[in-house]
Amino acid sequence: MKHLCVSLLLMSAATTAQSDPIDSALDTHILPRMEELSFTSRRLADVAAQDCTPTSADLRTAYGKAFDAWIAVSHLRFGPTETDNRAFAMAYWPDSKGFTPKALSALLRTSDPAIQTAEGFANVSIAARGFYAMEFLLYDPDLSVAGAPDYHCQLVQRVAQDIASTAETIHQDWNDTYATLLRTPGPDGLYRTEQEAKQELYKSLLTGLQLTADMRLGRPLGSFDRPRPKRAEARRSGRSLRHVELALTSMRDLAATLATDHPDIAARILQDFDQALERARTLDDPVFAGVASPKGRFKVESLQQLVQEVRTRIETELAPTLGVSAGFNSLDGD
Repeated sequence: MKHLCVSLLLMSAATTAQSDPIDSALDTHILPRMEELSFTSRRLADVAAQDCTPTSADLRTAYGKAFDAWIAVSHLRFGPTETDNRAFAMAYWPDSKGFTPKALSALLRTSDPAIQTAEGFANVSIAARGFYAMEFLLYDPDLSVAGAPDYHCQLVQRVAQDIASTAETIHQDWNDTYATLLRTPGPDGLYRTEQEAKQELYKSLLTGLQLTADMRLGRPLGSFDRPRPKRAEARRSGRSLRHVELALTSMRDLAATLATDHPDIAARILQDFDQALERARTLDDPVFAGVASPKGRFKVESLQQLVQEVRTRIETELAPTLGVSAGFNSLDGD
């Protein structure tokens, strides 16, 4: 009987250990960040309601804080974030064909009444919504002064309100239903096993690293013969490098959570993240303008390589311990 009790205790401890990464990811990573996104987005809407002037320091500060909160969850491209194309409504990027400035120009040129209500605005081009649309309205030298002043103000306010509404819906869905689905897998659940739940978290981590390496860094790099600095994310507001740092910092936290039962692997992964973050902090190139010169390009390529090394470490060392694989991700069109 004594041996049986010990065995049962060990089995219970093992089960608890297996579930800890999921609970920890929810309680310390996902839910607090979704709450911060909701809070800062509501603050943005409130500030815009009081002052819609594109050059307003208060408005730009509120916008920056809400955008920071979005970048901190931008790797979590599953569940409530993906429902009803919410991720695109929050952040339509990359926008290779320039749909966002085109959609905003059309609204401003015609003073389209669709922005008068939330329901009407939900039917405009998704490219005219979210943080990148707001960036054009606040920072672009042409679109920040385009259209009738009153209409421009109303559009800024509507975009801010739309961001806040979408962020709150995402937050509520996580709290009300999705956290439980992830936390309690079962035969009839969305996730049938803990392994599937872990795989979802692991996949989001790899997707975020891929987005950072291939898009946040790869797009402005272009090719050696044809660098594309104007393709840098959020360059108008000077946030391109900041987004890399914010994303890496947030994904570092998730990686540490997933590797919590494997301290040696965790230490190596965190060291890789720290090397990439240190390189980013010393880059001194906020919008990756330096890619136009060989020296500047080498620095950004070096950072990209470090991000790719983080991803490789996670794939080769963390994945086997979790018993997962990346599978398809949102960047692959799945």
